[in-house]
Amino acid sequence: MSIWSRILDALSALRHGEGLAAVFDRLSTPPERSVGFTIAVIALGAKMAKADGEVTRVEVTAFREVFHIPPDAEAAAGRVFNLARQDVAGFEDYAVRISAMFKSEADTLVDLMDGLFHIAVADGAYHPDEEVFLRRVQEIFGVSESCYRKVRARHVPDAPPDPYEVLGVTPDTPLEQVRAAWRREIKESHPDRMIARGVPEEAVHLAERRIHALNAAWEEIAAGRA
Repeated sequence: MSIWSRILDALSALRHGEGLAAVFDRLSTPPERSVGFTIAVIALGAKMAKADGEVTRVEVTAFREVFHIPPDAEAAAGRVFNLARQDVAGFEDYAVRISAMFKSEADTLVDLMDGLFHIAVADGAYHPDEEVFLRRVQEIFGVSESCYRKVRARHVPDAPPDPYEVLGVTPDTPLEQVRAAWRREIKESHPDRMIARGVPEEAVHLAERRIHALNAAWEEIAAGRA
């Protein structure tokens, strides 16, 4: 059974009256944790897409950029997206459940916010209501301010990304410490590490985009210090 079929089963259970608690309890252990992660991105992303007033085709397409969908899974994935658009529960309920699922793995929750930011800016803008939405998710997840700002700096197009913020350091950080931070972030962003944390293989695009942003930040800082 593909991940999309398993996700469809979980969302169908919610739609037919099974509580969020029961569904997420079933998804709390490997390999189903990757299903929980994907449901979180889809459900939270679909609700966030409404924060600026409407769900656009661009924002829906952004789901496909986060998750690789093979041709034989297109039909199941389409049904998942359609179910996710329906107001099964408030976004805070989903956020609380997914936070509990990954409560001992803060990096996974940051991975999830990475996917949500990608969807938020898919239409080329970042609406104030989307910032409010993501700040509330940050609060529920317990994501630190520094981690939130790192993820935001990689995505939000309101200004050129601050390379120091992308790497989670400051302009007065010694170059060797900046290099160490860059290497640490690259290591944690490796697809194998992300998959081990519960990010599904279908979402390796997140790792690719993050590594590109981290390398660009390091190159800019290194060139500026040369």
